[in-house]
Amino acid sequence: MTTNHGGRRIEPTASAYGYPLIVRQLLHTPLAVDPEQEIIYRDVSRYSYREFEQRIGRLANALADLGVQPGDTVAVMDWDSHRYLECYFAVPMMAAVLMTVNVRLSPEQIAYTINHSKATVLLVNVEFAAVLDEIRDRLTELRVVVCLSDEPSAAPMADAAGEYEALLAQADPGYRFEDFDENTCATTFYTTGTTGLPKGVFFSHRQLVLHTLATTAALGGPQSQGRLHRDDVYMPITPMFHVHAWGMPYIATMLGLRQIYPGRYTPEGLLGLVAEHRVSFSHCVPTILHMLLGSPAIADVDVRGWKVIIGGSALPKGLAQAALERGIDIFTGYGMSETCPILTLAQVKTPLAGDPDRELALRTRTGLPIPLVDLRTVDEAMHDVPRDGQAAGEIVVRAPWLTQGYLGNPGASEELWHGGYLHTNDIGTIDGDGYLQVTDRIKDVIKTGGEWVSSLEVEDVISRHPAVAEVAVIGVKDAKWGERPMALVVLREGRQLAPDDIREHVRSFAERGQLSRYAVPEQVNFVTAIDKTSVGKINKKGLRERFSGG
Repeated sequence: MTTNHGGRRIEPTASAYGYPLIVRQLLHTPLAVDPEQEIIYRDVSRYSYREFEQRIGRLANALADLGVQPGDTVAVMDWDSHRYLECYFAVPMMAAVLMTVNVRLSPEQIAYTINHSKATVLLVNVEFAAVLDEIRDRLTELRVVVCLSDEPSAAPMADAAGEYEALLAQADPGYRFEDFDENTCATTFYTTGTTGLPKGVFFSHRQLVLHTLATTAALGGPQSQGRLHRDDVYMPITPMFHVHAWGMPYIATMLGLRQIYPGRYTPEGLLGLVAEHRVSFSHCVPTILHMLLGSPAIADVDVRGWKVIIGGSALPKGLAQAALERGIDIFTGYGMSETCPILTLAQVKTPLAGDPDRELALRTRTGLPIPLVDLRTVDEAMHDVPRDGQAAGEIVVRAPWLTQGYLGNPGASEELWHGGYLHTNDIGTIDGDGYLQVTDRIKDVIKTGGEWVSSLEVEDVISRHPAVAEVAVIGVKDAKWGERPMALVVLREGRQLAPDDIREHVRSFAERGQLSRYAVPEQVNFVTAIDKTSVGKINKKGLRERFSGG
Protein backbone atom coordinates (compact mmCIF):
# COMPACT_ATOMS: atom_id res chain seq x y z
CA MET A 1 0.00 0.00 0.00
CA THR A 2 1.31 3.46 -0.86
CA THR A 3 1.17 6.41 1.50
CA ASN A 4 0.48 10.02 0.58
CA HIS A 5 3.30 12.08 2.10
CA GLY A 6 1.74 15.45 1.32
CA GLY A 7 1.80 15.41 -2.47
CA ARG A 8 -0.82 17.45 -4.24
CA ARG A 9 -3.75 15.39 -5.55
CA ILE A 10 -5.22 16.17 -8.96
CA GLU A 11 -8.74 17.56 -8.75
CA PRO A 12 -10.42 16.49 -12.00
CA THR A 13 -12.97 18.54 -13.85
CA ALA A 14 -16.42 17.31 -12.94
CA SER A 15 -17.22 16.22 -16.49
CA ALA A 16 -13.75 14.73 -17.25
CA TYR A 17 -13.65 11.01 -18.06
CA GLY A 18 -11.51 9.07 -15.56
CA TYR A 19 -10.63 6.26 -18.02
CA PRO A 20 -10.42 3.18 -15.80
CA LEU A 21 -7.84 0.61 -16.92
CA ILE A 22 -10.30 -2.18 -17.70
CA VAL A 23 -10.09 -4.94 -20.30
CA ARG A 24 -12.69 -3.28 -22.52
CA GLN A 25 -10.24 -0.49 -23.34
CA LEU A 26 -7.97 -2.95 -25.18
CA LEU A 27 -10.54 -3.17 -28.00
CA HIS A 28 -10.46 0.50 -29.07
CA THR A 29 -7.36 0.32 -31.26
CA PRO A 30 -8.07 -2.79 -33.36
CA LEU A 31 -11.64 -1.66 -34.04
CA ALA A 32 -10.43 1.77 -35.09
CA VAL A 33 -7.34 0.73 -37.06
CA ASP A 34 -8.20 -2.55 -38.83
CA PRO A 35 -11.67 -3.88 -37.95
CA GLU A 36 -11.61 -6.30 -40.93
CA GLN A 37 -8.49 -8.13 -39.68
CA GLU A 38 -9.20 -11.81 -39.06
CA ILE A 39 -9.33 -14.17 -36.09
CA ILE A 40 -9.12 -17.79 -37.24
CA TYR A 41 -9.77 -21.07 -35.43
CA ARG A 42 -8.27 -23.97 -37.38
CA ASP A 43 -10.55 -24.73 -40.34
CA VAL A 44 -13.64 -24.24 -38.16
CA SER A 45 -14.14 -20.49 -37.90
CA ARG A 46 -12.84 -17.18 -39.24
CA TYR A 47 -14.26 -13.73 -38.74
CA SER A 48 -13.27 -10.07 -38.47
CA TYR A 49 -12.54 -8.00 -35.38
CA ARG A 50 -15.83 -6.21 -36.06
CA GLU A 51 -17.62 -9.56 -35.78
CA PHE A 52 -15.47 -10.41 -32.76
CA GLU A 53 -16.86 -7.34 -30.98
CA GLN A 54 -20.40 -8.46 -31.81
CA ARG A 55 -19.73 -11.98 -30.57
CA ILE A 56 -18.38 -10.60 -27.28
CA GLY A 57 -21.65 -8.72 -26.86
CA ARG A 58 -23.68 -11.82 -27.72
CA LEU A 59 -21.72 -13.92 -25.23
CA ALA A 60 -22.22 -11.36 -22.48
CA ASN A 61 -25.97 -11.26 -23.12
CA ALA A 62 -26.14 -15.06 -23.22
CA LEU A 63 -24.30 -15.30 -19.90
CA ALA A 64 -26.52 -12.61 -18.37
CA ASP A 65 -29.58 -14.57 -19.50
CA LEU A 66 -28.11 -17.57 -17.66
CA GLY A 67 -27.95 -15.48 -14.49
CA VAL A 68 -24.31 -14.31 -14.50
CA GLN A 69 -23.93 -11.11 -12.50
CA PRO A 70 -20.95 -8.91 -11.57
CA GLY A 71 -18.68 -10.76 -9.16
CA ASP A 72 -19.77 -14.23 -10.32
CA THR A 73 -17.11 -16.66 -11.53
CA VAL A 74 -17.40 -18.29 -14.97
CA ALA A 75 -15.11 -21.28 -15.59
CA VAL A 76 -13.93 -22.48 -19.01
CA MET A 77 -12.67 -25.91 -20.10
CA ASP A 78 -11.58 -25.72 -23.72
CA TRP A 79 -8.63 -26.07 -26.07
CA ASP A 80 -7.15 -22.90 -27.61
CA SER A 81 -10.00 -21.47 -29.65
CA HIS A 82 -11.84 -18.33 -30.74
CA ARG A 83 -14.36 -19.18 -28.01
CA TYR A 84 -11.66 -18.91 -25.38
CA LEU A 85 -10.56 -15.53 -26.75
CA GLU A 86 -14.16 -14.31 -26.56
CA CYS A 87 -14.31 -15.41 -22.91
CA TYR A 88 -11.03 -13.57 -22.20
CA PHE A 89 -12.95 -10.38 -22.97
CA ALA A 90 -16.68 -10.89 -22.41
CA VAL A 91 -16.52 -12.37 -18.90
CA PRO A 92 -14.23 -9.72 -17.32
CA MET A 93 -16.00 -6.95 -19.26
CA MET A 94 -19.20 -7.94 -17.44
CA ALA A 95 -17.32 -7.41 -14.14
CA ALA A 96 -17.49 -11.17 -13.65
CA VAL A 97 -14.39 -13.33 -13.03
CA LEU A 98 -12.97 -15.65 -15.68
CA MET A 99 -11.61 -18.89 -14.21
CA THR A 100 -9.48 -20.90 -16.66
CA VAL A 101 -9.50 -24.62 -15.86
CA ASN A 102 -6.30 -26.59 -16.37
CA VAL A 103 -7.72 -29.52 -18.33
CA ARG A 104 -4.49 -31.51 -17.86
CA LEU A 105 -4.97 -31.83 -14.12
CA SER A 106 -6.48 -34.97 -12.62
CA PRO A 107 -10.30 -35.04 -12.33
CA GLU A 108 -9.95 -34.65 -8.54
CA GLN A 109 -7.80 -31.52 -8.97
CA ILE A 110 -10.14 -30.10 -11.60
CA ALA A 111 -13.07 -30.54 -9.21
CA TYR A 112 -11.08 -28.91 -6.40
CA THR A 113 -10.13 -25.85 -8.47
CA ILE A 114 -13.66 -25.29 -9.81
CA ASN A 115 -15.11 -25.58 -6.30
CA HIS A 116 -12.42 -23.45 -4.71
CA SER A 117 -12.99 -20.67 -7.27
CA LYS A 118 -16.74 -20.81 -6.50
CA ALA A 119 -17.56 -20.97 -10.22
CA THR A 120 -21.30 -21.00 -10.82
CA VAL A 121 -21.16 -21.38 -14.63
CA LEU A 122 -18.96 -23.76 -16.62
CA LEU A 123 -18.34 -23.59 -20.36
CA VAL A 124 -16.99 -27.02 -21.28
CA ASN A 125 -15.80 -28.62 -24.51
CA VAL A 126 -17.63 -31.87 -25.30
CA GLU A 127 -14.24 -33.62 -25.36
CA PHE A 128 -14.23 -33.24 -21.56
CA ALA A 129 -17.77 -34.57 -21.06
CA ALA A 130 -16.48 -37.77 -19.43
CA VAL A 131 -14.42 -35.75 -16.92
CA LEU A 132 -17.42 -33.58 -16.10
CA ASP A 133 -19.63 -36.66 -15.66
CA GLU A 134 -17.10 -38.07 -13.20
CA ILE A 135 -16.96 -34.96 -11.01
CA ARG A 136 -20.36 -33.32 -11.57
CA ASP A 137 -21.89 -34.37 -8.24
CA ARG A 138 -18.90 -32.87 -6.40
CA LEU A 139 -19.21 -29.40 -7.96
CA THR A 140 -21.11 -27.81 -5.11
CA GLU A 141 -21.33 -24.24 -6.45
CA LEU A 142 -21.95 -25.05 -10.12
CA ARG A 143 -25.48 -24.40 -11.39
CA VAL A 144 -25.14 -23.93 -15.18
CA VAL A 145 -23.20 -25.83 -17.85
CA VAL A 146 -22.76 -24.61 -21.44
CA CYS A 147 -21.58 -27.06 -24.09
CA LEU A 148 -18.71 -26.08 -26.44
CA SER A 149 -18.30 -27.98 -29.69
CA ASP A 150 -16.68 -27.62 -33.09
CA GLU A 151 -19.85 -29.26 -34.44
CA PRO A 152 -22.68 -26.94 -33.37
CA SER A 153 -25.28 -29.37 -34.70
CA ALA A 154 -24.13 -32.04 -32.25
CA ALA A 155 -26.48 -32.79 -29.38
CA PRO A 156 -25.43 -30.89 -26.21
CA MET A 157 -24.47 -32.73 -23.04
CA ALA A 158 -27.33 -34.04 -20.93
CA ASP A 159 -27.55 -31.31 -18.31
CA ALA A 160 -26.26 -28.41 -20.44
CA ALA A 161 -28.25 -25.20 -20.60
CA GLY A 162 -27.42 -25.05 -24.29
CA GLU A 163 -24.73 -25.13 -26.94
CA TYR A 164 -22.39 -22.13 -27.20
CA GLU A 165 -23.02 -21.16 -30.83
CA ALA A 166 -26.76 -21.65 -30.49
CA LEU A 167 -26.86 -19.43 -27.41
CA LEU A 168 -24.85 -16.74 -29.18
CA ALA A 169 -27.09 -16.90 -32.25
CA GLN A 170 -30.13 -16.19 -30.07
CA ALA A 171 -28.47 -13.35 -28.14
CA ASP A 172 -28.37 -9.63 -28.91
CA PRO A 173 -24.89 -8.32 -29.90
CA GLY A 174 -25.58 -4.97 -28.24
CA TYR A 175 -24.63 -5.63 -24.61
CA ARG A 176 -23.96 -2.40 -22.72
CA PHE A 177 -20.61 -2.78 -21.01
CA GLU A 178 -20.40 -0.33 -18.13
CA ASP A 179 -17.31 1.16 -16.52
CA PHE A 180 -16.33 -0.02 -13.04
CA ASP A 181 -13.38 0.09 -10.65
CA GLU A 182 -10.17 -0.98 -12.45
CA ASN A 183 -9.15 -2.95 -9.34
CA THR A 184 -12.08 -5.33 -9.88
CA CYS A 185 -10.98 -8.96 -10.14
CA ALA A 186 -10.87 -10.08 -13.79
CA THR A 187 -9.33 -13.56 -13.79
CA THR A 188 -8.34 -16.43 -11.55
CA PHE A 189 -6.60 -19.74 -12.17
CA TYR A 190 -4.54 -22.28 -10.25
CA THR A 191 -0.83 -22.92 -10.01
CA THR A 192 0.47 -26.25 -11.25
CA GLY A 193 3.02 -27.02 -8.56
CA THR A 194 3.95 -30.59 -7.82
CA THR A 195 3.35 -30.35 -4.08
CA GLY A 196 0.03 -30.03 -2.26
CA LEU A 197 -3.22 -28.72 -3.64
CA PRO A 198 -3.18 -26.16 -6.48
CA LYS A 199 -3.17 -22.57 -5.24
CA GLY A 200 -5.43 -19.94 -6.74
CA VAL A 201 -4.00 -16.66 -8.03
CA PHE A 202 -6.06 -13.68 -9.17
CA PHE A 203 -5.59 -10.56 -11.25
CA SER A 204 -7.44 -7.27 -11.61
CA HIS A 205 -8.36 -5.40 -14.79
CA ARG A 206 -5.70 -2.81 -14.00
CA GLN A 207 -3.06 -5.52 -13.70
CA LEU A 208 -4.01 -7.15 -17.02
CA VAL A 209 -3.99 -3.82 -18.86
CA LEU A 210 -0.63 -2.75 -17.42
CA HIS A 211 0.91 -6.16 -18.18
CA THR A 212 -0.39 -5.85 -21.74
CA LEU A 213 1.05 -2.36 -22.19
CA ALA A 214 4.44 -3.09 -20.61
CA THR A 215 4.99 -6.35 -22.49
CA THR A 216 3.95 -4.71 -25.76
CA ALA A 217 6.48 -1.95 -25.13
CA ALA A 218 9.21 -4.49 -24.38
CA LEU A 219 8.48 -6.56 -27.49
CA GLY A 220 8.45 -3.45 -29.66
CA GLY A 221 11.76 -2.18 -28.32
CA PRO A 222 14.38 -4.16 -30.29
CA GLN A 223 15.35 -3.06 -33.78
CA SER A 224 14.65 -6.50 -35.20
CA GLN A 225 15.35 -9.51 -32.97
CA GLY A 226 12.14 -10.75 -31.37
CA ARG A 227 10.29 -7.58 -32.34
CA LEU A 228 6.48 -7.73 -32.42
CA HIS A 229 4.72 -5.45 -34.94
CA ARG A 230 1.33 -4.95 -36.59
CA ASP A 231 2.08 -7.14 -39.60
CA ASP A 232 2.83 -10.21 -37.46
CA VAL A 233 0.55 -13.24 -37.47
CA TYR A 234 0.09 -14.59 -33.96
CA MET A 235 -0.56 -18.15 -32.81
CA PRO A 236 -0.32 -19.30 -29.17
CA ILE A 237 1.32 -22.62 -28.39
CA THR A 238 0.97 -22.11 -24.66
CA PRO A 239 -2.45 -23.25 -23.40
CA MET A 240 -4.96 -20.48 -22.87
CA PHE A 241 -5.80 -21.97 -19.46
CA HIS A 242 -2.23 -21.29 -18.30
CA VAL A 243 -1.44 -17.74 -17.10
CA HIS A 244 -3.57 -16.05 -19.80
CA ALA A 245 -1.44 -17.79 -22.47
CA TRP A 246 1.35 -15.55 -21.10
CA GLY A 247 -0.88 -12.52 -21.73
CA MET A 248 -0.17 -12.64 -25.45
CA PRO A 249 -3.82 -12.90 -26.68
CA TYR A 250 -4.53 -9.56 -24.99
CA ILE A 251 -1.46 -8.05 -26.66
CA ALA A 252 -2.29 -9.50 -30.09
CA THR A 253 -5.86 -8.22 -29.82
CA MET A 254 -4.87 -4.73 -28.68
CA LEU A 255 -2.48 -4.47 -31.66
CA GLY A 256 -5.09 -5.85 -34.07
CA LEU A 257 -2.91 -8.75 -35.26
CA ARG A 258 -4.20 -11.58 -37.36
CA GLN A 259 -4.69 -14.38 -34.84
CA ILE A 260 -4.66 -18.14 -35.40
CA TYR A 261 -6.00 -20.50 -32.72
CA PRO A 262 -4.90 -24.13 -33.12
CA GLY A 263 -7.20 -26.14 -30.85
CA ARG A 264 -5.53 -29.21 -29.42
CA TYR A 265 -1.79 -29.32 -30.07
CA THR A 266 -0.26 -31.82 -32.47
CA PRO A 267 3.09 -31.26 -34.21
CA GLU A 268 1.61 -31.74 -37.66
CA GLY A 269 -1.39 -29.52 -36.92
CA LEU A 270 0.68 -26.67 -35.48
CA LEU A 271 3.24 -26.74 -38.30
CA GLY A 272 0.45 -26.94 -40.87
CA LEU A 273 -1.08 -23.74 -39.48
CA VAL A 274 2.33 -22.05 -39.45
CA ALA A 275 2.73 -22.88 -43.13
CA GLU A 276 -0.83 -22.03 -44.18
CA HIS A 277 -1.10 -18.69 -42.39
CA ARG A 278 2.58 -17.68 -42.34
CA VAL A 279 2.55 -17.48 -38.55
CA SER A 280 5.35 -15.19 -37.40
CA PHE A 281 4.96 -14.93 -33.62
CA SER A 282 4.37 -17.66 -31.03
CA HIS A 283 5.43 -18.82 -27.58
CA CYS A 284 5.82 -22.25 -25.99
CA VAL A 285 7.70 -24.34 -23.43
CA PRO A 286 10.92 -26.19 -24.40
CA THR A 287 9.18 -29.56 -24.64
CA ILE A 288 6.81 -28.24 -27.33
CA LEU A 289 9.71 -26.73 -29.27
CA HIS A 290 11.54 -30.06 -29.01
CA MET A 291 8.41 -31.82 -30.30
CA LEU A 292 8.10 -29.44 -33.28
CA LEU A 293 11.77 -29.63 -34.25
CA GLY A 294 11.63 -33.42 -34.03
CA SER A 295 8.54 -33.76 -36.20
CA PRO A 296 9.07 -35.00 -39.78
CA ALA A 297 6.50 -32.37 -40.83
CA ILE A 298 8.96 -29.53 -40.21
CA ALA A 299 10.95 -30.57 -43.28
CA ASP A 300 8.16 -29.17 -45.46
CA VAL A 301 7.62 -25.89 -43.55
CA ASP A 302 9.59 -22.68 -43.96
CA VAL A 303 9.98 -21.45 -40.37
CA ARG A 304 12.60 -18.80 -41.11
CA GLY A 305 11.83 -15.60 -39.24
CA TRP A 306 9.28 -17.24 -36.93
CA LYS A 307 9.70 -15.44 -33.60
CA VAL A 308 9.18 -17.79 -30.66
CA ILE A 309 9.43 -16.96 -26.94
CA ILE A 310 10.43 -19.95 -24.82
CA GLY A 311 9.39 -20.00 -21.16
CA GLY A 312 8.18 -22.28 -18.40
CA SER A 313 11.64 -23.75 -17.90
CA ALA A 314 15.21 -23.11 -19.04
CA LEU A 315 15.98 -23.15 -22.77
CA PRO A 316 18.99 -25.48 -23.27
CA LYS A 317 21.59 -24.11 -25.66
CA GLY A 318 21.49 -27.31 -27.70
CA LEU A 319 17.76 -26.91 -28.34
CA ALA A 320 18.14 -23.19 -29.06
CA GLN A 321 20.92 -23.89 -31.55
CA ALA A 322 18.74 -26.42 -33.36
CA ALA A 323 15.99 -23.78 -33.65
CA LEU A 324 18.40 -21.09 -34.86
CA GLU A 325 19.72 -23.45 -37.54
CA ARG A 326 16.14 -23.67 -38.83
CA GLY A 327 15.96 -19.88 -38.98
CA ILE A 328 13.68 -19.50 -35.95
CA ASP A 329 14.17 -16.27 -33.99
CA ILE A 330 14.26 -18.00 -30.62
CA PHE A 331 14.60 -16.27 -27.23
CA THR A 332 13.52 -16.81 -23.66
CA GLY A 333 11.02 -15.17 -21.37
CA TYR A 334 10.63 -15.53 -17.63
CA GLY A 335 7.74 -15.36 -15.21
CA MET A 336 5.43 -17.55 -13.19
CA SER A 337 1.75 -18.04 -12.48
CA GLU A 338 1.95 -15.49 -9.69
CA THR A 339 3.38 -12.80 -12.00
CA CYS A 340 0.73 -12.66 -14.76
CA PRO A 341 3.40 -13.83 -16.03
CA ILE A 342 6.08 -11.89 -17.95
CA LEU A 343 8.94 -10.32 -15.97
CA THR A 344 11.92 -10.56 -18.35
CA LEU A 345 12.70 -11.18 -22.02
CA ALA A 346 16.06 -12.31 -23.39
CA GLN A 347 16.44 -9.65 -26.04
CA VAL A 348 19.80 -9.06 -27.66
CA LYS A 349 20.86 -5.50 -26.82
CA THR A 350 23.35 -4.92 -29.61
CA PRO A 351 24.13 -6.44 -33.02
CA LEU A 352 26.29 -9.49 -32.52
CA ALA A 353 27.07 -10.51 -36.09
CA GLY A 354 30.16 -12.65 -36.17
CA ASP A 355 29.79 -13.73 -32.55
CA PRO A 356 27.23 -16.54 -32.65
CA ASP A 357 28.31 -18.00 -29.30
CA ARG A 358 27.68 -14.69 -27.54
CA GLU A 359 24.31 -14.30 -29.24
CA LEU A 360 23.31 -17.86 -28.30
CA ALA A 361 24.27 -17.14 -24.70
CA LEU A 362 22.12 -13.99 -24.62
CA ARG A 363 19.10 -15.61 -26.27
CA THR A 364 19.11 -18.42 -23.71
CA ARG A 365 19.57 -16.20 -20.67
CA THR A 366 16.59 -15.45 -18.50
CA GLY A 367 16.61 -11.91 -19.84
CA LEU A 368 16.22 -8.20 -19.17
CA PRO A 369 13.38 -6.87 -16.99
CA ILE A 370 10.53 -5.43 -19.03
CA PRO A 371 9.24 -1.91 -18.25
CA LEU A 372 7.92 -1.30 -14.70
CA VAL A 373 9.56 -4.44 -13.27
CA ASP A 374 11.71 -3.97 -10.15
CA LEU A 375 13.74 -7.18 -9.97
CA ARG A 376 16.46 -7.99 -7.42
CA THR A 377 18.64 -10.93 -6.39
CA VAL A 378 18.99 -11.01 -2.60
CA ASP A 379 20.48 -12.97 0.28
CA GLU A 380 18.48 -14.37 3.21
CA ALA A 381 18.44 -10.94 4.88
CA MET A 382 16.95 -9.36 1.71
CA HIS A 383 20.22 -7.56 0.94
CA ASP A 384 21.16 -7.25 -2.73
CA VAL A 385 23.96 -9.52 -3.90
CA PRO A 386 26.55 -8.10 -6.35
CA ARG A 387 25.49 -7.73 -9.97
CA ASP A 388 28.58 -9.40 -11.33
CA GLY A 389 27.07 -12.42 -13.08
CA GLN A 390 28.54 -14.68 -10.39
CA ALA A 391 26.91 -13.94 -7.03
CA ALA A 392 23.63 -15.83 -6.74
CA GLY A 393 20.61 -14.87 -4.68
CA GLU A 394 16.89 -15.42 -4.56
CA ILE A 395 14.98 -13.51 -7.23
CA VAL A 396 12.42 -11.18 -5.68
CA VAL A 397 10.27 -8.78 -7.64
CA ARG A 398 7.77 -5.96 -7.69
CA ALA A 399 5.58 -5.02 -10.65
CA PRO A 400 2.05 -3.61 -10.90
CA TRP A 401 0.63 -6.90 -12.22
CA LEU A 402 1.74 -9.42 -9.58
CA THR A 403 -0.97 -11.41 -7.79
CA GLN A 404 -1.66 -9.84 -4.41
CA GLY A 405 -1.99 -13.25 -2.75
CA TYR A 406 -3.32 -16.78 -2.99
CA LEU A 407 -7.09 -17.16 -3.05
CA GLY A 408 -8.32 -18.09 0.43
CA ASN A 409 -4.80 -18.85 1.69
CA PRO A 410 -3.51 -15.94 3.84
CA GLY A 411 -0.58 -17.93 5.29
CA ALA A 412 0.89 -18.79 1.89
CA SER A 413 0.13 -15.24 0.71
CA GLU A 414 2.22 -13.70 3.48
CA GLU A 415 5.05 -16.12 2.73
CA LEU A 416 4.87 -15.17 -0.95
CA TRP A 417 5.12 -11.44 -0.13
CA HIS A 418 7.48 -11.57 2.86
CA GLY A 419 9.43 -8.30 3.09
CA GLY A 420 7.22 -6.50 0.58
CA TYR A 421 8.64 -8.26 -2.50
CA LEU A 422 7.17 -11.29 -4.25
CA HIS A 423 9.45 -14.28 -3.67
CA THR A 424 9.91 -16.40 -6.80
CA ASN A 425 11.80 -19.24 -5.04
CA ASP A 426 14.21 -19.10 -7.97
CA ILE A 427 17.94 -18.52 -7.56
CA GLY A 428 19.71 -16.33 -10.09
CA THR A 429 22.50 -13.95 -11.00
CA ILE A 430 22.43 -10.53 -12.65
CA ASP A 431 25.41 -9.42 -14.73
CA GLY A 432 26.81 -5.94 -15.37
CA ASP A 433 24.63 -5.53 -18.48
CA GLY A 434 21.47 -6.22 -16.48
CA TYR A 435 20.76 -9.72 -17.80
CA LEU A 436 19.18 -12.09 -15.31
CA GLN A 437 20.11 -15.77 -15.34
CA VAL A 438 18.06 -18.21 -13.30
CA THR A 439 20.48 -20.83 -12.04
CA ASP A 440 17.92 -23.09 -10.37
CA ARG A 441 14.81 -23.43 -8.29
CA ILE A 442 15.68 -23.29 -4.59
CA LYS A 443 14.24 -26.79 -4.17
CA ASP A 444 16.16 -28.16 -7.21
CA VAL A 445 19.68 -27.04 -6.27
CA ILE A 446 21.93 -30.06 -5.69
CA LYS A 447 23.89 -29.72 -2.42
CA THR A 448 26.98 -31.86 -2.84
CA GLY A 449 30.51 -31.82 -1.43
CA GLY A 450 29.89 -28.55 0.39
CA GLU A 451 28.91 -26.82 -2.87
CA TRP A 452 25.65 -25.94 -4.56
CA VAL A 453 25.44 -27.36 -8.08
CA SER A 454 22.87 -25.93 -10.49
CA SER A 455 20.84 -28.69 -12.11
CA LEU A 456 20.01 -26.27 -14.95
CA GLU A 457 23.67 -25.63 -15.75
CA VAL A 458 24.42 -29.36 -15.90
CA GLU A 459 21.36 -29.90 -18.11
CA ASP A 460 22.52 -27.14 -20.42
CA VAL A 461 25.96 -28.73 -20.81
CA ILE A 462 24.59 -32.23 -21.45
CA SER A 463 22.06 -30.84 -23.99
CA ARG A 464 24.98 -29.70 -26.14
CA HIS A 465 26.12 -33.28 -26.78
CA PRO A 466 25.09 -34.03 -30.39
CA ALA A 467 23.52 -37.38 -29.44
CA VAL A 468 21.26 -35.92 -26.70
CA ALA A 469 17.65 -35.07 -27.47
CA GLU A 470 16.47 -34.20 -23.95
CA VAL A 471 17.89 -34.25 -20.44
CA ALA A 472 16.91 -33.74 -16.81
CA VAL A 473 19.31 -33.58 -13.87
CA ILE A 474 18.21 -34.22 -10.29
CA GLY A 475 19.90 -34.64 -6.93
CA VAL A 476 19.75 -38.06 -5.29
CA LYS A 477 20.82 -38.86 -1.74
CA ASP A 478 24.40 -39.95 -1.18
CA ALA A 479 25.83 -41.17 2.14
CA LYS A 480 29.19 -39.45 1.63
CA TRP A 481 28.34 -36.25 -0.25
CA GLY A 482 24.78 -35.58 0.90
CA GLU A 483 23.51 -35.44 -2.68
CA ARG A 484 24.97 -36.26 -6.07
CA PRO A 485 23.72 -35.32 -9.55
CA MET A 486 21.89 -37.94 -11.57
CA ALA A 487 21.36 -37.37 -15.31
CA LEU A 488 18.32 -38.75 -17.11
CA VAL A 489 19.00 -38.65 -20.83
CA VAL A 490 16.81 -39.20 -23.90
CA LEU A 491 19.01 -39.93 -26.93
CA ARG A 492 18.31 -38.83 -30.47
CA GLU A 493 16.84 -41.51 -32.69
CA GLY A 494 19.44 -43.98 -33.90
CA ARG A 495 22.16 -42.78 -31.50
CA GLN A 496 23.84 -44.86 -28.80
CA LEU A 497 26.02 -43.77 -25.89
CA ALA A 498 27.47 -45.22 -22.72
CA PRO A 499 27.14 -43.43 -19.36
CA ASP A 500 30.88 -42.69 -19.47
CA ASP A 501 30.36 -40.70 -22.69
CA ILE A 502 28.06 -38.30 -20.85
CA ARG A 503 30.35 -38.12 -17.83
CA GLU A 504 33.37 -37.32 -20.01
CA HIS A 505 31.39 -34.65 -21.85
CA VAL A 506 30.50 -32.92 -18.56
CA ARG A 507 33.99 -33.43 -17.15
CA SER A 508 35.47 -31.56 -20.12
CA PHE A 509 33.50 -28.46 -19.09
CA ALA A 510 34.57 -28.88 -15.46
CA GLU A 511 38.23 -29.13 -16.51
CA ARG A 512 37.88 -25.81 -18.36
CA GLY A 513 36.50 -24.23 -15.18
CA GLN A 514 32.98 -23.80 -16.61
CA LEU A 515 31.41 -26.18 -14.09
CA SER A 516 32.22 -27.43 -10.63
CA ARG A 517 33.93 -30.82 -10.55
CA TYR A 518 31.06 -31.89 -8.30
CA ALA A 519 28.69 -31.37 -11.24
CA VAL A 520 29.89 -34.51 -13.06
CA PRO A 521 27.04 -37.02 -12.56
CA GLU A 522 27.98 -40.35 -11.08
CA GLN A 523 24.75 -41.88 -12.36
CA VAL A 524 23.54 -41.54 -15.95
CA ASN A 525 20.29 -43.24 -16.88
CA PHE A 526 19.15 -43.46 -20.49
CA VAL A 527 15.35 -43.19 -20.65
CA THR A 528 12.76 -43.07 -23.42
CA ALA A 529 10.90 -40.07 -21.97
CA ILE A 530 11.14 -37.57 -19.12
CA ASP A 531 8.19 -36.97 -16.81
CA LYS A 532 6.44 -33.60 -17.27
CA THR A 533 3.92 -31.55 -15.32
CA SER A 534 0.50 -30.62 -16.73
CA VAL A 535 1.99 -27.55 -18.45
CA GLY A 536 5.01 -29.32 -19.96
CA LYS A 537 7.68 -28.54 -17.37
CA ILE A 538 10.10 -31.25 -16.22
CA ASN A 539 8.58 -32.80 -13.08
CA LYS A 540 11.69 -32.86 -10.91
CA LYS A 541 9.82 -33.66 -7.73
CA GLY A 542 8.31 -36.71 -9.40
CA LEU A 543 11.67 -37.72 -10.83
CA ARG A 544 13.35 -37.42 -7.42
CA GLU A 545 10.66 -39.64 -5.90
CA ARG A 546 10.95 -42.14 -8.73
CA PHE A 547 14.75 -42.38 -8.69
CA SER A 548 15.39 -41.74 -4.99
CA GLY A 549 16.71 -45.27 -4.62
CA GLY A 550 19.46 -44.59 -7.18
